Amino acid sequence: MLEHVKLPDGLKTISDHKVLFYTLLMFLPIITGFICIGIGRYSVPLQDTVNTILAHLRGQALSSSDQIDKVVWSMRIPRILLALLVGGGLPVAGTAFQSLFSNPLATPDTLGVAAGASFGAVVGLYFNINLLGVQFLALLTGFSAVALTYIIGMRKESREQIAMVVLGGMVISSIFSALVSLIKFIADSDSQLPSITYWLMGSLSSANYYTLMLGAPFIIIGCVLLFKLRWRINILSLSEDEARSMGTNILLLRFLTVLSSTMITASCVSMCGQVGWVGLLIPHICRMAFGSDNTVLVPSSIGFGATFMVIIDTVARSATASEVPISILTALIGAPFFIALLRKSGGWSI
Repeated sequence: MLEHVKLPDGLKTISDHKVLFYTLLMFLPIITGFICIGIGRYSVPLQDTVNTILAHLRGQALSSSDQIDKVVWSMRIPRILLALLVGGGLPVAGTAFQSLFSNPLATPDTLGVAAGASFGAVVGLYFNINLLGVQFLALLTGFSAVALTYIIGMRKESREQIAMVVLGGMVISSIFSALVSLIKFIADSDSQLPSITYWLMGSLSSANYYTLMLGAPFIIIGCVLLFKLRWRINILSLSEDEARSMGTNILLLRFLTVLSSTMITASCVSMCGQVGWVGLLIPHICRMAFGSDNTVLVPSSIGFGATFMVIIDTVARSATASEVPISILTALIGAPFFIALLRKSGGWSI
């Protein structure tokens, strides 16, 4: 009978570790987000946080003050949810791009996706288009940017492909950055330019349930697709002939990977502006800790990236009287930490 079958001790250990690993990845961002709800310039006790959430979920009368309800339910919970989505989405998009281009430096930033999506979103802001229109434009221009980078860098099989991809991404990113600067130049200096400039620096302060309803599906669908394809993404690092010999539709796989990663990046950019370094730093930390197997790398990037972003956003809104833009903190923390990792490891390979 099946219940009498005894697994070898080694297999049981691997299975136990796997269960523990995925349990940690599931609950670590949730626990971190729950704790950070009460942290800020207006501190909220844990019991009041729990009571407020339960009251809304049950549709009961609030036992806490209106001020606590506004801070917890209307301001911090949407912001925490957005931080979880952005923190989980950008690293997994970076992981997918690194495997797609066999390039450890490939991220939504270096491949021009972030700059392209930013241009589309800035155009939407300039013409006062609603959020759905802004997200559509960001998705369209973000996809165009990565398509141009792909065309430049992947024209033929050669040893220079990796360098061509990075250089192509830099060129495309520069073009879209110049277009963003053009929009800023022609924007009204009193009503439009300040909001565009602040938005480009990255902030989660505008998070609310409406923006989440519009933007979250793109991130969630993209993350779910990449999670489902995580073992197939390993094939992307093989040569064209090797990938085809395994019976994989390599063109469809590449298209789904690019589409999912671009959807995630464009939606993140449209909701909170540019958030640098997260799509590069978190995948490398996870790769050093767990290896290059995407079956583990993809979920670990989602879990640890979401936790990282919640902590960073909590620091951004709590450290000073005026909120610090997210991209400033991620660059100040990410760049030195990445240099330290680089010096310690001597570099990485896919």
